[in-house]
Amino acid sequence: MTFLEWILSISLFTLYIACLFTVCVLTFRKGRYVLGVIGIFFPILWLIGAILPSKYGSSAWQDEEVRRQIASGN
Repeated sequence: MTFLEWILSISLFTLYIACLFTVCVLTFRKGRYVLGVIGIFFPILWLIGAILPSKYGSSAWQDEEVRRQIASGN
């Protein structure tokens, strides 16, 4: 491998790890488990899962409910 290929490989691996600890975790917190698992092989699905609204009962949905209640004053 040439030096440029090493740099590109390391950069892409670093980007994958960063997405794993940010976007993937958000996808799982929103209750999108299938997108999270399949996203291991197709990381674009992590982005889709992170953009979609939270599923009812997921931890992200519960956090949003608490924030809505605090904002409404209840």
